[in-house]
Amino acid sequence: MTDQYVDILIIGAGPAGLAAAISARESGMESVLVLERESEPGGILRQCIHNGFGLHRFHEELTGPEYAQRDIDRIRELDIRVECGVTVLSLSAQRIVTCVSPVYGFRTIRAGAVVLAMGCRERPRGALCTPGTRCAGIFSAGTAQRFVNLEGWMPGKRVVILGSGDIGLIMARRMTLQGANVLACVEIMPYSSGLNRNIVQCLQDYDIPLYLSHTVTDIRGRDRLEGLTVSRVDENRNPVPGTEIDFECDTLLLSCGLIPENELSSGAGVEISGITAGPVVNNHFETSVPGIFACGNVLHVHDLVDHVSDESFKAGRAAASFVNSNNVSIGFITIKDGAGVRGTVPQKIRLDLSENTELMFRPSAVFRNATVIAEADGKVIAQKKAMIFTPGEMASITLKPKDISSVSGNSLTIRIESED
Repeated sequence: MTDQYVDILIIGAGPAGLAAAISARESGMESVLVLERESEPGGILRQCIHNGFGLHRFHEELTGPEYAQRDIDRIRELDIRVECGVTVLSLSAQRIVTCVSPVYGFRTIRAGAVVLAMGCRERPRGALCTPGTRCAGIFSAGTAQRFVNLEGWMPGKRVVILGSGDIGLIMARRMTLQGANVLACVEIMPYSSGLNRNIVQCLQDYDIPLYLSHTVTDIRGRDRLEGLTVSRVDENRNPVPGTEIDFECDTLLLSCGLIPENELSSGAGVEISGITAGPVVNNHFETSVPGIFACGNVLHVHDLVDHVSDESFKAGRAAASFVNSNNVSIGFITIKDGAGVRGTVPQKIRLDLSENTELMFRPSAVFRNATVIAEADGKVIAQKKAMIFTPGEMASITLKPKDISSVSGNSLTIRIESED
């Protein structure tokens, strides 16, 4: 027997969870509950004190806390209940959540629909197989960001950053502004995995070198990090002997990718994509388990929080529609990744499509003067040209209802065709 029932239960009060809650309430849901394990809502935005947020959604530059506060204010206006300090232990396919908190203790909650908005976590050193000693001074970039921006601690004074993800690039600038000497940013791929604007504003503007096709091959230090070695890698990402560069440093920040937090999703029997590491969803952001929806970085890692919010508004509306009608799909078209495309989301489109659907994906390499093509039954049903596609920036193509209605089979393929 469950302790309570809610129409919509949202796990996570970051930008995705807040947006989903707002849209669910605005869609007519009276009983909406948001559970958050941190002490305050806002998610990762609380520690992102740099600007650049909100340009697409609000048409102005905001800091992370300012962006989050706008949704928090709207949550309060709508009188949506947000419970912080709550750890969700499990989620069942029957949409029963088990959770615990200092205020309410142990309890179970049954929901008409559940929205997964748990965000993502950083890839740790153990997943990188980097050799060397296990000394202090090695942090993920997000942990260092929390130390500096929320807790007022400086992780170190001489810094090397491994990986060129956006958090790492931003922390290169942040550590420099706080008085640290950032010696280098090292990236194993031949291209950066961060946004181009961050490469310019966070590295080039501060004369911080970016070593592409390089990685850390040795870490030295007994108690605290004392130095490390960086080597160039070949096309198979193996270190090239004789290319070693030694750095004397006390801090190594890791910005080597983000992993969607999907332990709860797997426990509920949700199908997980082997490419995105997030749930497989349809164009309503419903997972393989009816009534369980997913949005934001728990679904796939985004570049911009504006896109997270847009996606999550749709997920919240879809969850409300499910509670109101418990609708059953009449069938799906499966989306397949073609040449040059990785991790298309959503992976399925309902045949009863009534509005445009944006498919988002990562290019697998750098493509210039290229075209994204949606192809089914041997014919092109939609296409989009661009001067450049890079893995560091999400790409997309929009399908219209008439495009889907023209597909006679049960699948379509998204691919990139380059003129170069």
